[in-house]
Amino acid sequence: MAARAIHAYSPWNKKPFMPVDCGALTPALIDSELFGHVRGAFTGAVQSRQGLLAAAEGGTVFLDEIAELPVEVQAKLLRVLQEREIKPIGSNLRTPLEARIIAATNQDVQTAIRRGGFRKELFFRLDVVSIKLPPLRERKSDIPLLVHYFIERHSGGEGNVTGISADAMTRLMSYDWPGNVRELENCVQRSLALGSGSTIQVRDLPSNLLHHQVRHDGESDILPLRDQERRAILEALESTHGDRVRAAQLLGIGKTTIYRKIKEYGLEDSATIRPSA
Repeated sequence: MAARAIHAYSPWNKKPFMPVDCGALTPALIDSELFGHVRGAFTGAVQSRQGLLAAAEGGTVFLDEIAELPVEVQAKLLRVLQEREIKPIGSNLRTPLEARIIAATNQDVQTAIRRGGFRKELFFRLDVVSIKLPPLRERKSDIPLLVHYFIERHSGGEGNVTGISADAMTRLMSYDWPGNVRELENCVQRSLALGSGSTIQVRDLPSNLLHHQVRHDGESDILPLRDQERRAILEALESTHGDRVRAAQLLGIGKTTIYRKIKEYGLEDSATIRPSA
């Protein structure tokens, strides 16, 4: 998202934006994907192909997870950046590199350099301007904006879900989001899929958020397993308006098990429990 924003607000925003997931490319295809190849350069090269660096045509190439590139490919990329020329596999012709390069990684690059997994020269060549993106847990004021954006984006354009309850937002704000923005987006999508009202409620949130205890000091902690189980049963009963059979189905347990657990945790007198038929 940050790389796309940099491209969108640049003078080259009419040019292509070419994202490359370096971690998803197989070693056999990385050279061809980045630099291109000519027909007959290797087995299976039935036609020439332009590489992504050339295809950007003066735009932006975003090398995501660049630390996942094999060291030998890093050496070729370094040569391209130094010479500002691209040589496709199997060709003697070189084309100018006109694209701007943005690279990203979630690894500690200095540690990778010390271990020999990342070339120091490539790091210095790329490290013209550095931007450190703090994890979501360090910028929780962004969460409400992101949540409402994802609701609008994933609600199908029908406007069935228009917001989120205060209690549910408190849960989201108390969670540390190890998966960052992607995890938050998945959480909103799941809540939209499982919710039935016009706003996202606590009961619509994933179980890992339901089992977080919100403390008065704004921090969060994990509940003991017994308390987690008790709370999960209460949440399921609340979401099914006290229907034990449906609650058991939501929890993935048998009917006799939920009856036993209700008795074990002393929940028979809870207002959410519907009397047995």
